[in-house]
Amino acid sequence: MNATTGRSIAWAEHIGQSIADILTTPIGSRLMRRGYGSYIPQMIDQPMTPANILRLQAATAQAIMKHEPRTRLRRATLQLGADGRTVLTIERTDKGQSSITRQTVELRGSQA
Repeated sequence: MNATTGRSIAWAEHIGQSIADILTTPIGSRLMRRGYGSYIPQMIDQPMTPANILRLQAATAQAIMKHEPRTRLRRATLQLGADGRTVLTIERTDKGQSSITRQTVELRGSQA
């Protein structure tokens, strides 16, 4: 089900929606699921040094492996825009599929 419209969506679209939710949800912010989410919201406000970019990619892989068993991450790359926007591009292979799906997720810093 589409989280915005409430309408039915395809399986691959649901996986993409789930991944975006996982990656943009800070760990500890869900009352009944404290371990759900990723460390990305806390990391995104840090300077994007090569080491921090690697940490962000590792946090992406960890969160997807832990919370979305229907897919396998192939690659995660980060684009830093001059306007301050940060976009994570994910390449994944969904279970039962042989093709690679590309997805982008706009990352925002923690709102704390």
